[in-house]
Amino acid sequence: QVQLVESGGGLVQAGGSLRLSCAASGSIFSINAMGWYRQAPRKQRELVATITNGGSTNYADSVKGRFTISRDNAKNTVYLRMNNLKPEDTAVYYCKAGVVARTEPREYDYWGQGTQVTVSS
Repeated sequence: QVQLVESGGGLVQAGGSLRLSCAASGSIFSINAMGWYRQAPRKQRELVATITNGGSTNYADSVKGRFTISRDNAKNTVYLRMNNLKPEDTAVYYCKAGVVARTEPREYDYWGQGTQVTVSS
């Protein structure tokens, strides 16, 4: 079984910074793309940023220049550094990873349980 565990959320004032982490563990053969998504109240879940296992990144327009995604392949961990946070960044943040488990013949998407980020004005 594969698990993703997020950490680093919390309450911060507008203009502040947070760093989210998401560690994958379990019977992992390989991890392909990893990413962060968020869901605000009464809104659909949306992509924030993704990163391939080669390090190529993609960002939502709303976070470009403020958020940075990175990963440590040796630790099976993805990070999201969030600077200049705005109240509209308030949401539950979820990580996702495309994982080939040792017991499975192909890749499946796994999700973390989510971590709350609240930005006060």
